[in-house]
Amino acid sequence: MENDLEPVVNIFVISDSAGETATKTAQACMAQFPDVEFCLFRRTLINETELLLQALKEAKEVNAIVLHTIANEKRLEMCRTFCQESHLKAFDLLNPIVDEISLRASATPTREPGAMHHLNENYFKRIKAMEFAVKYDDGKNPKGFLKADVILLGVSRTSKTPLSLFLANKNLKVANLPLVPQAHIPQEIYQVDPKKIVGLTNDPSILNHIRQERMKSYGLNPDTAYSDIDKIKEELLFAQNLYEKLGCVVINVAQLSIEETASLILEALNLSDTSYNQ
Repeated sequence: MENDLEPVVNIFVISDSAGETATKTAQACMAQFPDVEFCLFRRTLINETELLLQALKEAKEVNAIVLHTIANEKRLEMCRTFCQESHLKAFDLLNPIVDEISLRASATPTREPGAMHHLNENYFKRIKAMEFAVKYDDGKNPKGFLKADVILLGVSRTSKTPLSLFLANKNLKVANLPLVPQAHIPQEIYQVDPKKIVGLTNDPSILNHIRQERMKSYGLNPDTAYSDIDKIKEELLFAQNLYEKLGCVVINVAQLSIEETASLILEALNLSDTSYNQ
């Protein structure tokens, strides 16, 4: 008499993190066999040798397929040895790719369990920084100066906005303020630690050229008060006097790219890429 019972395929997900990668892989594979009965076991946050050994013994009892994402080298080797000696079919979903990247990039992986969650946290932190830069661009809301990691001051066309966005991509909250002679300076600027403020300046002739080209791009007369060399010198002097009053760092962007200026800002304010962009 034939056995009418359908075979059950047991799958064990073992991870020293949340096990989401292995679980989703298992589910994707199971979905290919709608008529097969599966039992999916999850053993996650396995951060001790004893817990790993227990999970592996349970998998052995039901002759399970083992899908694992174990970052810790010691526990990884233990898992590989156990599965090999117990004739368990095991699939390492993480380390073959990590090893290949390490080889190609000549870099050492952290082997840190749950590193993906840090990546996600970093992504959302960057998005918030980008939203902050847009919200507090061009002095739209002076309250932003009190919340910012970096404040950029400068006359028109000193790269305040692109710098704000570039630094935001390094997870820094940046607000900026355009400076115009005789214009009101928000009181919040004087309440901020000057170590967070960067004054941007430029050479009058270069600024004159930039502004003329900007007017041309709009189809307008390039020779206006906006691009007048004497007016530009007046603006730059006004900005310089403010910078001296605040006691902030001053950077001339005349011959610098956005990347170079950003690097100088990070260095001047003792902000490293690794401390924020992680």
